[in-house]
Amino acid sequence: MSNDLDWSSRRRFHMTLAVFAAVVSIVIIAAFATTIQRVNTRQTRSDLPPGTIGLAHPHPPLDRAPGVPVK
Repeated sequence: MSNDLDWSSRRRFHMTLAVFAAVVSIVIIAAFATTIQRVNTRQTRSDLPPGTIGLAHPHPPLDRAPGVPVK
């Protein structure tokens, strides 16, 4: 009698594990697909200053020397 219950419990555990693995893999595939769609592959212009990626704007120089507190 206990042997039948043991197999039933194992079968239920294996089925639950298989369903969980299927759900996790579907979620990973969906996340990968939505991320790939939103990747922006535009190239930056060549007239930008070196070291920038096109997002930074130049700022005016500070009117104080380093270490001098702001008034």
